Amino acid sequence: MLRTLIVTVSMATLAGPALAGGMCSHAPASKFQPKTTLTKKLHAQGLKVRRIKTEGGCYEVYALDGHGKRVNVAFNAETLEKVDNAEAGEG
Repeated sequence: MLRTLIVTVSMATLAGPALAGGMCSHAPASKFQPKTTLTKKLHAQGLKVRRIKTEGGCYEVYALDGHGKRVNVAFNAETLEKVDNAEAGEG
């Protein structure tokens, strides 16, 4: 029974990041895309970027949409791929 529990926990731990929809970068900061590139990309999507914070290999973006609603989204700092969890780099 203990072995089954250990295997189940191990599988869940390994599958977790794959199910999360994108992950933060593990590359050195020298490999990160410039924040200005991300800002331009988001402006083209109609967002007004207020702040971009770097946390744990992710860019955490604080912005406003076209209606003035707050938007908090995270991107892989190396690939600029959107990460489903806006708080992904924290921890």
